[in-house]
Amino acid sequence: MFELVSIVTASQEIKKSRFVATAAPVTDIEAAKAFVAKHSVMDANHNCWAWRIGQNYRFSDDGEPSGTAGKPILQAVDGFELDMVAVVVTRWFGGTLLGAGGLIRAYGGTAATCLQGAEKREILPTVAATIDVQFSHLALVKAKLLAEAGVQILEERFTECGATLGVSINASMVEQVVDNVLDLTSGRATVKLD
Repeated sequence: MFELVSIVTASQEIKKSRFVATAAPVTDIEAAKAFVAKHSVMDANHNCWAWRIGQNYRFSDDGEPSGTAGKPILQAVDGFELDMVAVVVTRWFGGTLLGAGGLIRAYGGTAATCLQGAEKREILPTVAATIDVQFSHLALVKAKLLAEAGVQILEERFTECGATLGVSINASMVEQVVDNVLDLTSGRATVKLD
């Protein structure tokens, strides 16, 4: 699976109707709903959309015939193997009816054009971990963790004798990161995998 790196847009004119697609990475369902609300244009005829977050997905035809807009947008998302993404395709009607097949091609095609040109990165499986470390080793451990491309420090809580770090580690690197932390602290740190 892949995710978008940033917001992207694309537009096309089909039989005098203008279609504009806007797509963005989203972190959760609330972010997807907020993105759809923010990028829906009030003076447009239709703001059709789709989003996927893991197994959760939704789409809307926003007044277009059922199955001719939201579902083709979602199919474009799935066709590029994207996750954690929301897409809005806005249509300004140009006076010519496109028919069901024409609408499916227009909405799905505009979304696909938008997503095709987008910068993507692979979503790698991660493992959550909690690292308890003494103050004497904290700066060294944090520096080492921050230097690793597949590690993120999500939380830092101070304790009486050190700190507890909540981290996310790419699954393929877990053993290496744990070994590094234990080596740096001469085995004094504790690492719990969640």
